[in-house]
Amino acid sequence: MRWWDIDQVLELEKDLFPEDAWSRGMFWSELAHARGAEANRRYLVAEEEGRIVGYAGLASSGDQGDVQTIAVARTHQGTGLGGRLLTELLRVATAFECHEVLLECRVDNIAAQKLYERFGFEPIGFRRGYYQPGNVDALVMRLTTDRTTEDRTTEDRTTEDRTTEDRTNEEKDHG
Repeated sequence: MRWWDIDQVLELEKDLFPEDAWSRGMFWSELAHARGAEANRRYLVAEEEGRIVGYAGLASSGDQGDVQTIAVARTHQGTGLGGRLLTELLRVATAFECHEVLLECRVDNIAAQKLYERFGFEPIGFRRGYYQPGNVDALVMRLTTDRTTEDRTTEDRTTEDRTTEDRTNEEKDHG
């Protein structure tokens, strides 16, 4: 993800997370930590026909990664795109030398929980009232990275959607 993606990402963010959407400033702040020698974040987008249809981000600190966000346009949910975005985040976690990856997921988002479980994430606790202003609890999940990304993602690679282009900062440079 780059700065010029933020407008489209915000449209998707507001559609998918109307009560607790990230602000423009939050995305700018995250992207500021995704560049340079001290980068400890990675954000990516998935495009189809010039439109962003998904995005995801990971932060790292020491040997721990944290999935900050994964979002897939309603029109692309159930296509495997979420799994492909998560696969890329796990590759990023490996590159950052993370030995565990954590995430928070709304307790009422069963589809996302099943995706994370398929990748080996396990529930480890709750954060009460984490999602505001709706006061929705978050399920905290953890993956230890003793298995390779390839072992966890064989199923997702076989269902790859050829019409979707996943871009990372290194894969597409407009500058």
